[in-house]
Amino acid sequence: MVNELNSGYRFYIYTSNSDLNGEPIAVAQVNEWLPFNEHTKVWYATNKNRSENLISQVAAIRPDWIYMIGMFSWHFTLVPLFYGRAPHKLLSVRGMLHPGALEQKSLKKKWFLQAMKTVGLTKKTIFHATDLVEQEHIASAFGPKAQVRVAANFPRLLTQQPAAAKEPGSLRLVSVGIVSPMKNYLLVLQALENVDATIEYNIYGPVKDAAYWETCLEQIKKLPANIVVHFHREIPTHKIPAKLEGQHVFILPSVSENYGHAIIEALSAGLPVITSQNLPWQGLEENKAGMNIEPSADTIADAITQFAAMNNETYSIYSQAAANYAREQVNLTELTAIYSSLFETTINDAAV
Repeated sequence: MVNELNSGYRFYIYTSNSDLNGEPIAVAQVNEWLPFNEHTKVWYATNKNRSENLISQVAAIRPDWIYMIGMFSWHFTLVPLFYGRAPHKLLSVRGMLHPGALEQKSLKKKWFLQAMKTVGLTKKTIFHATDLVEQEHIASAFGPKAQVRVAANFPRLLTQQPAAAKEPGSLRLVSVGIVSPMKNYLLVLQALENVDATIEYNIYGPVKDAAYWETCLEQIKKLPANIVVHFHREIPTHKIPAKLEGQHVFILPSVSENYGHAIIEALSAGLPVITSQNLPWQGLEENKAGMNIEPSADTIADAITQFAAMNNETYSIYSQAAANYAREQVNLTELTAIYSSLFETTINDAAV
């Protein structure tokens, strides 16, 4: 968004200086504003005084909007909602109100949502939904009177890569994403137990649920010799294109995704995708860009087997189709206009 919305905008991004594992992000400085581009600055906040610094910086900057990305965070959701002084507040729920997402750590999330309603925060907040389905999820959580604006996410399209050479009977799979039950890594690993082809599977992502990953490791031990799995933990965003190079298929059959940034990136690079029917990226099979499946070990195994059986000519068709599909789905000019309208509408509505 900060790369597309530039004329007339200034962005101040306040975020954590650590990843999901608590490991520090490699940045030059923390707890001060660093330039990102001509109209954007970023503050990498340490744990100490994180909320206090946020409140003081908001007071100093006096923004027109506070735009919060994600739910269920004390520092980055409740604190700015309660204490951030700004005329307008937008809260992007990022798929976190999807029924499948709410089932994970459900008691904490129910308490969080109830607290927001009890103290009246929802009456002072405008919610950002990325599609009409998410708009319904917001209404289900906060009632039909919740103020909602709909605008799709800004994607990052990667440079299309040459299709990797492909022989029948072998396949290189790759996943990039947080390791949690929502992503269905365990289901993929269970499916691989029933695949006869030679498979190399590379997983990149921070472990959000350690107990879940331990279960995945136990499943990896059960895999036959024709299946090799490599786990690499999290990688910086700028290194993702290099990690996708030489891979055949991106696989991420998530329970739900608000958008699936990693999926559109893989498609744009020319990797067909195996994913679930619950994601925004539909019609993959019809467009020869991948497969939308109902997540189960059997359906995943069948999809992997189909791709493994492809020869170089057939796979190259799918690779080109994946890149075409990604670019057909995204109109950055139109999306930029929608976001400009979203912010302007917020001002006008609040003034009424």
